[in-house]
Amino acid sequence: MSSCGFLNMATIGDFDPLSATIPATKVEITVSCRNLLDMDTFSKSDPKRKCLYKLKLFIFLFFQFGRTEVIDNTLNPDFVRKFILDYFFEERQNLKFDLYDVDSKSSNLSKHDFLGQAFCTLGEVVGSLCGRMEKPLGGIPGKKCGTIIVKAEELSNCRESVMMQFCANKLDKKDFFGKSDPFLVFYRSNEDGTFTICHKTEVVKVNLNPVWQAFKIPVRALCNGDFDRTIKVEVYDWDRDGGHDFIGEFSTSYRELSRGQSQFNVYEVINPKKKAKKKKYLNSGTYTFSFIRFPGNPSQPTSLHYMNPYQLNAYAIALKAVGEIIQDYDSDKMFPALGFGAKLPPDGRISHEFALNGNPKNPYCNGIDGVMEAYYQSLKSVQLYGPTNFSPVINHVARYAASIKDESQYFILLIITDGVISDMAQTKESIVNAACLPMSIIIVGVGPAEFDAMIELDGDAVRISSRGRYAERDIVQFVPFRDYIDHTGNHILSMARLAKDVLAEIPDQFLSYMRTRGINPSPAPPLCTPPGHPLQTQI
Repeated sequence: MSSCGFLNMATIGDFDPLSATIPATKVEITVSCRNLLDMDTFSKSDPKRKCLYKLKLFIFLFFQFGRTEVIDNTLNPDFVRKFILDYFFEERQNLKFDLYDVDSKSSNLSKHDFLGQAFCTLGEVVGSLCGRMEKPLGGIPGKKCGTIIVKAEELSNCRESVMMQFCANKLDKKDFFGKSDPFLVFYRSNEDGTFTICHKTEVVKVNLNPVWQAFKIPVRALCNGDFDRTIKVEVYDWDRDGGHDFIGEFSTSYRELSRGQSQFNVYEVINPKKKAKKKKYLNSGTYTFSFIRFPGNPSQPTSLHYMNPYQLNAYAIALKAVGEIIQDYDSDKMFPALGFGAKLPPDGRISHEFALNGNPKNPYCNGIDGVMEAYYQSLKSVQLYGPTNFSPVINHVARYAASIKDESQYFILLIITDGVISDMAQTKESIVNAACLPMSIIIVGVGPAEFDAMIELDGDAVRISSRGRYAERDIVQFVPFRDYIDHTGNHILSMARLAKDVLAEIPDQFLSYMRTRGINPSPAPPLCTPPGHPLQTQI
């Protein structure tokens, strides 16, 4: 669906800089209709709203600035598409809403049935109780055309977007001759107890265990910056005639969703009517959720990658703390440094395995200082982007480890993450495969997220498995960075505490690999003493 905007007055007619005004705020407009006029003989009308904006120049003109999507076979549509307007408190901003029943693909509105119209000002909508204005539709003499509901909400400064994906298990069967055709509708709560629609998924045909396509949505569309605001999800069985059958619903919040894929994000779908009638009713199915955060701009203080000129960010502290100790055990101090989850120049392709130094043929950096420099340079050249896949980088290191046949090397992969993972199943498979190779994985979690998925990968409580196959040994060590932050601001102390715990399991993991394969340490080279200076040993 194409995005919609509206014409700026500065581009039309004469512009007087002395009278120009600055928008006080941006508002989001949502539109619904009730009891529309039924113009179809064999099906309910397919309403399409045409929004027109009135610009006061030298004459009154209406300029179309957007249209909603078409909703099939309903007289009570809740349109998903939103409209963002600059709101000028000191100006009268006239709005006109026209509704049409769309019966063909023609872009000529005269080819469609006119259902009614309404007039108002943006100030009327903003000034209504809870920003909700309800007006009768008119425009057709002698006909009751129904009602239009226009909602306005001031937009927060939240600029992040997220990618979400849902799957369901054992949904109720609604179709007599077949399985249900489920789809999801998302709503955010309002102050007056009502809900505003914010997203609708595609229909998955004939499936009681559907997996919906992942979708990207602005955070402010879900909660407008209030992470504890209630988000309601309704589940329906699609019917061709528009009389979709209600399967059930569940409620959550953005804060809960941001925990990512874990036992906390499995929701029971409840049908209140069924629950009231049946004593043994449990649920109408369950939903599992995957959450993928799109990282913020590194130039903004809200980003975990924020490039503060005066102090290291959490990623840099973790990298420096662990790397400066590990590098003492590396002979040439050359480290391959990879990034994952970004759009790369020049074509913007998404990569989960790119060289931080920009050289895919030689990703090696000279020492930890070289890795730090490559990290900072990459933040200036790539666009951080989800989803976040761990398996490619794990497989990358595993290929190196598998190529060593003389057991002369042991590999350590350090992953620094905000805790969000979108390929959990593939990552488990990669770890199980890597457990038989000479390598260990260190995961440092940064930021405020819940790290349930990382704790599961750690495998301290339950050995990690994939498709019924358990890892040969424990090769993952996870620690949350926030547990090691020194609240006095002493980063050196934070780094020392982090390094001590994050490296604690490495010696045992190394020895367990060598022992299970009967690999003994190489004989120590003979001591070399200067001529004429016999070796002296004091006991």
